[in-house]
Amino acid sequence: MNRRTFLKTGSLTTAGTLMASQLAMATNTNLKPLSNKENLTILFQGDSITDAGRGRGNYYPNDASGMGNGYVYQIVSRLLGENPTLNIKNYNRGISGHKVPQLDARWEDDCLQLQPDIMSLLIGVNDFWHTLDWGYKGTAESFDTGLRKLMDRTLKAMPNLKLIIAEPFAVKGGSAINERWKAFEAYQTSVRKISEEYNTAFIPCQDIFDKALDIAPASYWCPDGVHPSMAGGYLMAEAWLGILNRWLK
Repeated sequence: MNRRTFLKTGSLTTAGTLMASQLAMATNTNLKPLSNKENLTILFQGDSITDAGRGRGNYYPNDASGMGNGYVYQIVSRLLGENPTLNIKNYNRGISGHKVPQLDARWEDDCLQLQPDIMSLLIGVNDFWHTLDWGYKGTAESFDTGLRKLMDRTLKAMPNLKLIIAEPFAVKGGSAINERWKAFEAYQTSVRKISEEYNTAFIPCQDIFDKALDIAPASYWCPDGVHPSMAGGYLMAEAWLGILNRWLK
């Protein structure tokens, strides 16, 4: 490797590391540490971004093929590798195409029965996207109402649950994103308000990807604007782990 190549590679590595650190610190979170850091059950919920092609028949905790190939896999591999003595159990229950009504219909089996200590939720893109091309009749208002009911139901059953809500996002320049997506902002606003009102940790995914576009185009981070690449999944995982690491202090 010549000096020019080394300097270029070093600069990119430094920029990437710095960006990941800054984005992880951008999360707005309830900082109260976990009282018990061992034997945690962590549940990841959402749609195809969370599902990421997971083997749904592989539903036991920490099953690699059951984690999918997206941001959840990146998070879980780090958690298990860096915390071998904590006995953390991770479940991925994201399902491609799902919206808030589908979450509600399967919530008893895919959330409440698992009794997680921490739940990570990313939902909302299909609640909007399916109104454009799939004939779905939901609205921003019905999305807000449904998500609030789901939050109430969850916290009534598990009042001590630690919640991480990730903002649904649309990456500018992605092949599926056009001028019609302006209305998606209402769904994002709803999620931000709900996170604030319910005092959850929050991952500002839209801001994360917007900042990432200063370094590389959407084709690198999230080609269709909805489903992250491995690099986009890395950004999400770093932000998520930034929250958990504060809770584990």
